[in-house]
Amino acid sequence: MPASPIGFIGLGNMGAPMVRCLAKAGHSVIAFDVRDGIAAALAAESASKKKVRAAASLADLSVAGIVITMLPDSKIVRAAVLGDKKVPGVVSVLRAGSVVVDMSSSYPLDTRKLAKDLAAHEIHVVDAPVSGGVGKAVTGTLAIMAGGDGAVLDRVAPVLAAMGQVHRTGVLGSGHAIKALNNYVSAAGLIATCEALVIAEKFGLDAATVTSVINASTGRNNTTENKAERYLIPRSFTSGFALALMQKDVGMARSLATDLGLDAEELDFVSAYLTRAVTSLGKEADHTAVMTLAGGTAAVAKSERAARKRSPGTTKP
Repeated sequence: MPASPIGFIGLGNMGAPMVRCLAKAGHSVIAFDVRDGIAAALAAESASKKKVRAAASLADLSVAGIVITMLPDSKIVRAAVLGDKKVPGVVSVLRAGSVVVDMSSSYPLDTRKLAKDLAAHEIHVVDAPVSGGVGKAVTGTLAIMAGGDGAVLDRVAPVLAAMGQVHRTGVLGSGHAIKALNNYVSAAGLIATCEALVIAEKFGLDAATVTSVINASTGRNNTTENKAERYLIPRSFTSGFALALMQKDVGMARSLATDLGLDAEELDFVSAYLTRAVTSLGKEADHTAVMTLAGGTAAVAKSERAARKRSPGTTKP
């Protein structure tokens, strides 16, 4: 356990329960969020344990040896860490030898660029994105994909372990790459499951029975096991993970394929499907709400495939 407190930037649906897990494990945390009152409210919850303190600004994180970011994307992470012409970033107050642990779903090549910029300040970077959603953030059982220098990972591992199981993925950026690819595979399973259930219901089958059989067969996936009966079949769409975030993560996987000079047709399709879903359902929609689009996209999908054949190659979303 580090002698100095842990800085934590970003107290959204995932960040807040992750801070609670750190406090429960005995870590002292200085928490910051740009939204007024969020950090103070979180600190008040833990006041009896005196483990969480609200930061009025990023400058309050100067005493932290490890700073965790849990933010929407690479651009926001970069602004919080490096700052801009108007607002200084946390790098302006951190000591040499400090570690920035980006647990956001960031673009892997941006992560490597950030590390190069921070190296000039003698500050280390670890990428440690997570999988498991809000439920596992609450219970401290997230899957954490940690990339970076081995010695630095050794240093932050006890902190990460308070929030979930750490999987060391290799060089810096590897965690963010695997996270994007994982969410692509997860999204593909979601779309396939939604379409299968709609077809099954149209045929007159009981969706719960279909789900049970799939889970006992080769088609089982995260959606059939954890989302179908809770969110899809009853059409509740309340998983807590935004459609726009899934679309962003899949878009990063698509950009990575493009930047590596690879063609990935199914990835193109899933990315386009989710982009269309965000346009139709809105950025705040739950990702499971794509169920409402299943069964009505065949003509559009056919048109998109035809367009790709006419125009080889892909562009970034």
